[in-house]
Amino acid sequence: MGKGKNRIVKLRRRDKPPKERNVEDEEDDEEEAEDESASEPGSDEDASESEEETRFEFPFRLAMYDFNQCDPKRCSGRKLLRADLITEVKLGQRFPGLVLSPTGTYTLAPRDRPFVEQNGLCVVDCSWKEVERTPLHRVKAPEHRLLPYLVAANSVNYGKPCHLTCAEAMAAGLYILGFQEAASQLMKPFSWGSHFIELNKELLDLYAACHTPEDVIKAQNEYLERIDRERKEHSRDIDLPPSESDEEEEDEE
Repeated sequence: MGKGKNRIVKLRRRDKPPKERNVEDEEDDEEEAEDESASEPGSDEDASESEEETRFEFPFRLAMYDFNQCDPKRCSGRKLLRADLITEVKLGQRFPGLVLSPTGTYTLAPRDRPFVEQNGLCVVDCSWKEVERTPLHRVKAPEHRLLPYLVAANSVNYGKPCHLTCAEAMAAGLYILGFQEAASQLMKPFSWGSHFIELNKELLDLYAACHTPEDVIKAQNEYLERIDRERKEHSRDIDLPPSESDEEEEDEE
């Protein structure tokens, strides 16, 4: 013992012997309690780990110009904002990347990928009914692009060619540029989101296999010509009455 003042230690009298403790049992109980706490489905730790595992990281910035012409509750762009999947660019503010816009002079093509990877992709949220009166000059970006022919899958304009929501437009742009997984992830907040890609998959794959805007337009036109030809042939098969030879064959049978 070290040097110091003498200390008087009072001993506590025990009338009964101390209860025997099973250390192994206590350790097992503590471990089971910890396991149960850690495995609770509503625990904060599990929720944060699950969120980290399922959180998809987009390869570059996704943004939107909003002209506030749509119902906020039904607006697909606002829904993406609330989900923290895209950011908003104020009208008049310059976006450094590529904007999918009705004012584009070229069609989006896979050759735009390097520029978008470096600077980002943006859409314009405005009503199709107001597009001609919308001050699109307030959308400022170095590159503006049009989308090729695609069909809407949203509940408002279902089946209408080219009448896409801004979420559909963004997903289409991602897919054409080669970011198919990002396109699928972007559409997850919508009940019809996956159907948009399924509905247009043949076209999207055709466009994604191109390189230049000219290639995309050629693929689009060839597809439309083929669909139109098949529709006419199908209609002719239905409308034509049976020929005399067909009737004779039926009589012979």
